[in-house]
Amino acid sequence: MHLCHHPSFSTPFQLNYKENSAIINKSMTSTQPTAPPTAPPTAPHTAPHTAPPTAPHTALPVPDNFCTFKPLSSAEAEEEHLILESIAWPETPPLPVPFSLNQTSNAAHSTFIILPGGVGDERHVGDQLEVMIKMYDFQGNPKKSGGDAIVTRLHNRALEAGVAGRVVDHLNGSYSAVFSLLWEGSVTLVHSSEAITVLRRLNREQPDRTILKSLFRSGSISETTICNICLRQTNQPQCNYTDLRTGDLWFCYKPKKLSCDTRMNHINGGMRSTAIETMHLVLHVMTINKVGKSGLSGYYYQGVWRSLGGTKVHQFNNSSAISQCLKGKVVHMYGDSTVRQWFEYLDASLPGPFMIWDNAKNILVKFHLHGPPLSIFIHIPTSELRYIANEIDDVVGGTNTVVIFGIWAHLTPFPMQFYIRRLYGIRRAVIRLLNRAPDTLVVIRTPNLRGTNPYIFTFNDWYAIQQDKVVRAVFKGLNVQLVDAWEMVLAHHLPHHVHPPPPIIKNMVNIILSHMCPQ
Repeated sequence: MHLCHHPSFSTPFQLNYKENSAIINKSMTSTQPTAPPTAPPTAPHTAPHTAPPTAPHTALPVPDNFCTFKPLSSAEAEEEHLILESIAWPETPPLPVPFSLNQTSNAAHSTFIILPGGVGDERHVGDQLEVMIKMYDFQGNPKKSGGDAIVTRLHNRALEAGVAGRVVDHLNGSYSAVFSLLWEGSVTLVHSSEAITVLRRLNREQPDRTILKSLFRSGSISETTICNICLRQTNQPQCNYTDLRTGDLWFCYKPKKLSCDTRMNHINGGMRSTAIETMHLVLHVMTINKVGKSGLSGYYYQGVWRSLGGTKVHQFNNSSAISQCLKGKVVHMYGDSTVRQWFEYLDASLPGPFMIWDNAKNILVKFHLHGPPLSIFIHIPTSELRYIANEIDDVVGGTNTVVIFGIWAHLTPFPMQFYIRRLYGIRRAVIRLLNRAPDTLVVIRTPNLRGTNPYIFTFNDWYAIQQDKVVRAVFKGLNVQLVDAWEMVLAHHLPHHVHPPPPIIKNMVNIILSHMCPQ
């Protein structure tokens, strides 16, 4: 066993073992919180396909609440409550004033032991390995509470093999990590609860820390205003852009000289400096906000993802195999740029600008970005702001129709209730689609690890793992297929990134094509 410094993190520690070798135990040296969901100040819902695409663009009085959520049925409200309970993170310690790093989690002082198991305390391929981790702070004092976020994986570069582990928080400063020993390799563990204290507070108190704007223009007059679902109360009236088909909410401060109907586009205006300053104390020392999750959907071996359940994953290694599988298919892709990566992978084999059309083989593949919020530094015309639920409602469906979507990367800064309700609207559209065309294949992409990035206080893995759990809960029990992007990124040896590198994308697309063409 030996210490190992991972370039992406500050202070991880690593445990190595080899097949059939004995393992010996060894230690190593406020603004107001978001209000509960209430009915938004919008026009009543109307049935799909009968209402205009959006509510009238009229100026509204400032809402009573900082964040406004669309209303839920009693059944959905109860389900939301259960989902929020299921993803509830353990309480993390408040940061002392003045802030001191000496009281934060420190891997160099933390210890782990290999719990007894097997014959003669040996481990063989196929056994279960359980590691007990005890966290200490920089002064060598044991942590008394849980909430550290830990990611675990088993990997072997020589075999191009990797598998995710699962982590249990015992809420007392100790954690268990469990792995299936599919091959010899190493385990890397990373953490920090103090960062989560700040991240939790930011999502509660500054859900508007991503600055989103719209340009309004009429003739020679133009104005730019802030837009969000969480608009702070001012004397400035607001424009209501709630979608009447889905109920998805969106508001902009009304321009001083122009009407709400003159809105032209949507763009990311950067980040609020107050959030950045708040995070400096934590991020300068510890950007360790990775999280493991329970369950195991598959593993890598020789660079290929092997599923542990469901459809067998076939390899589509050339354009001929891909086009043969897509022959006669209509594929609708909706979501963010992580779904667009799949389109671009297919586009390399079957070129087309956000629409692939092969008349000879009757292939149609198209991609469309989801509706706001979108943290993109390009101007998106309002005509291109479409909600996934509306797009799915316009799909006829059938045996040769495939609907693929993923939505998460742009929604992490917002309260989880907002994300859940966006998914509820999509779920209702999926149910309607499967009712009218039960043979339609629906594939959902889960969130994945982001790794370190310049905006980690807003876009990070602690937020993403909660979204990952929510996606699985919302679509559980439906006739849909999940691509487990979280586990596929975690188990791979390549660095984590919001846009997984090509080897991982290839494996993801192979899973999708295997669902389309199981034989």
